Amino acid sequence: MFDKILIANRGEIALRVLRACKELGISTVAIHSTADADAMHVRLADESVCIGPPPSKDSYLNIPALLAACEITGADAVHPGYGFLSENARFAEILADHNLHFIGPKAEHIRLMGDKIEAKKTARRLGIPVVPGSDGAVGPDDDAMSIAREIGFPVLVKAAAGGGGRGMKVAHTADDLALAISTAGNEAKAAFGDASVYLEKYLQKPRHIEIQVLGDGRGGAIHLGERDCSLQRRHQKVWEESPSPVITPEARARIGGICAKAMQDMKYLGVGTIEFLYEDGEFYFIEMNTRIQVEHPVTEMITGIDLVLEQIRIAAGGDLPVTQDDIVLNGHAIECRINAENPVTFRPSPGKISRYHPPGGLGIRIDSAVFQGYTIPPYYDSLVGKLIVHGKTRGECLMRLRRALDEMVVDGIETTLPLFRALVREPAIIDGDYHIHWLEHYLAGT
Repeated sequence: MFDKILIANRGEIALRVLRACKELGISTVAIHSTADADAMHVRLADESVCIGPPPSKDSYLNIPALLAACEITGADAVHPGYGFLSENARFAEILADHNLHFIGPKAEHIRLMGDKIEAKKTARRLGIPVVPGSDGAVGPDDDAMSIAREIGFPVLVKAAAGGGGRGMKVAHTADDLALAISTAGNEAKAAFGDASVYLEKYLQKPRHIEIQVLGDGRGGAIHLGERDCSLQRRHQKVWEESPSPVITPEARARIGGICAKAMQDMKYLGVGTIEFLYEDGEFYFIEMNTRIQVEHPVTEMITGIDLVLEQIRIAAGGDLPVTQDDIVLNGHAIECRINAENPVTFRPSPGKISRYHPPGGLGIRIDSAVFQGYTIPPYYDSLVGKLIVHGKTRGECLMRLRRALDEMVVDGIETTLPLFRALVREPAIIDGDYHIHWLEHYLAGT
């Protein structure tokens, strides 16, 4: 096992990793920018190192500063959390060059799945069903048009690198294609430094379903069921639940088995999430995230498996904690991502939290690094915290979530709490009858 882990992140995920380390008896090092000097993970870590000013490029993305922090503190492993350097293959290689362990997948798998075109080719080779689309990058030429006509309009133009909804445009007709490719390419270049885009069939009303996997890097791998992440705004998830209201046990076993077998064949190491669009009973691969996910708590709530703890243990050479036959889904869990944003315009609302009261009771979990008097800085994401609720059934979970949302208090800043209080009372949400475009229509009043 590792002796000391440097947590190369901030906010709630840094605190989440710190807690797992403490339960494993591992010493922790918190890094922080000058804006995060008073952060909760900094207060609770065994040691802390300031690595630069507020801008991420000068602090949390500053690899030389991270290496220096490891050397100063004697850390022998680095946990990247999610975001920042968590899917940076070069970072993993640099750590290895300095005899430091990267708590995540092998660099080759990070690089492979980070290129969406290569990831799609790999998925097809491993027997994972994929969305119909181009085999590689396309430009605004006759070949792109012929591919689009073969797929059938509408088509989705997507950045080959990156994610999060950036570099993504829909071409509803042939007349839209050239502009969609140009616009998506420009966005991709600005966001990821790579203007390459590819085409996929644009599904009309799909669900976003993702399969959680866990591999030991030696050919052993299991899946831990699915999460339904279909409630999204601008391709950003806001509500996740497990199990999905529309996935049958038979469909779960089928797609889960395919994903686990693919990870076994890859000799995948650690946690990962294989994401699909799901429509008319069919799954279509869209990407794989080679890191812990923001929404991992809903899987933990229904399986009883601590994914972050197991991620650390397996990175240190441990075996899988259970076999596939041991995985039993218990009840239902929902996560709401509560952000410091205006609930109507979604304008960021950084500032000082004057009053803070998290909800409590059976089945309630809060993953948050905020506290009363904490100031949310304007430099990073606007997450206040994740409210995760568990119940024996989906109906019980929804009622418990409604109660928890009404009980939660975050004053001094604007938050998206009012949005979730409305959503949990919407008939379509109660019935589980929604898709990836539903929230956009709801917010637009259409």
